[in-house]
Amino acid sequence: MKVLIIGSGGREHALAWKIAQSPRVDRVFVAPGNAGTASEAENVDISPTDFARLIKFVKQNDVRLTVVGPEQPLVAGIVDAFAAEKLRIFGPSKAAAELEGSKSFCKNVLRQADVPTADYHVFRDHDSAATYLAEREDRPIVVKADGLAAGKGVFVCQNRDDALEAVRRIARDKEFGAAGNHIVIEDRLDGEEASVMAITDGRTIVTLPPAQDHKRAGDGDTGPNTGGMGAYSPAPRVTPELLATIEERMLVPTVHAMKRNRRPFRGVLYAGVMLTNQGPRVLEYNARFGDPECQAILMRLKSDLVDLLEAAVDGQLDRLERVEWSPDPAVCVVMASRGYPGNYERGLPIRGLEIAASVPGVKVFHAGTTTRQGQVVTDGGRVLGVTASGASISAAKLQAYTAVKAIRWDGAWCRKDISDRALEA
Repeated sequence: MKVLIIGSGGREHALAWKIAQSPRVDRVFVAPGNAGTASEAENVDISPTDFARLIKFVKQNDVRLTVVGPEQPLVAGIVDAFAAEKLRIFGPSKAAAELEGSKSFCKNVLRQADVPTADYHVFRDHDSAATYLAEREDRPIVVKADGLAAGKGVFVCQNRDDALEAVRRIARDKEFGAAGNHIVIEDRLDGEEASVMAITDGRTIVTLPPAQDHKRAGDGDTGPNTGGMGAYSPAPRVTPELLATIEERMLVPTVHAMKRNRRPFRGVLYAGVMLTNQGPRVLEYNARFGDPECQAILMRLKSDLVDLLEAAVDGQLDRLERVEWSPDPAVCVVMASRGYPGNYERGLPIRGLEIAASVPGVKVFHAGTTTRQGQVVTDGGRVLGVTASGASISAAKLQAYTAVKAIRWDGAWCRKDISDRALEA
């Protein structure tokens, strides 16, 4: 069969790599892809939001399954467009993807489902949010742009002044465009954050091994928020007992609530969970695989990913055989361009990819790359996800950073402490 993957990042490279391993798949396409996916599959120069051209391509090439990587096409309704043409596609509908597309909608669903989360308020404009902040106790809070902001519209504020600046940037300066048309202000939760993803067909869920992401740009979780600077799986702090609690008290009630709301959710339900002293709390939901968590998790998957995705599309997850995972942990270290998460330069030649790929247990997933005159060059802020598996977290970390040291371009950088939290645990 033929499979099309939508997207161009590290998550999509990992999906292409794993799907191409299926004995049931003979061709994999990626639209638009990157320099890395070109080595695993066939890149197709079509935008993820050009639904008409994507549908035409799928029909002309007899593609049996389409897998959507990024959130933008999901929120824009790509699944609905494909379903209208009776084409098989993995991901939630536009109505269900609002769980990620609107943080206020997500918080309302959490409240309806009685899922533990932080208290919150939603505001429509700068002045009402600023008035609320001026009248409440000065304490740490979190300010979020309601819509999609590439993981950058969240401000963890230490005090009122920080919060007022965040509200100004979101609602007055429109730093995140239409994503800031509404503002969510919520109590700050203290603890460690974990990523728990499950694949669901709207009735049955298959929970994936937990992971931990590193959102902040700097070592020790300092600096601005990013799309993710690295991840590891499993997450030792998410014990089997805690994972069962998260599944029972968070994932299952959310799937049921979405069904009651006539927005049945099919695809990847990704819970960002804060592990507090009072128990786990959902920070927010995403409607797709996390990036870079996907890279670390798929390194550990032993079962056929296509079987899992098709069972979700066809509503037959309850008939799926047990999913098998390698006991070996995996660590993904993101290499970024100088300036990220702010402005950065593109088109810089990347050296050392072959040497890095030769390190045992390592797979270099491309994120922001392209090819110019036969040379792989940078084409984004997060450029590579250097991922390694090993007999332990420390062994996987050693292999990942050994490969990182082999790769060079002008201004390349990464965090040096990816997975250290797991070692401390």
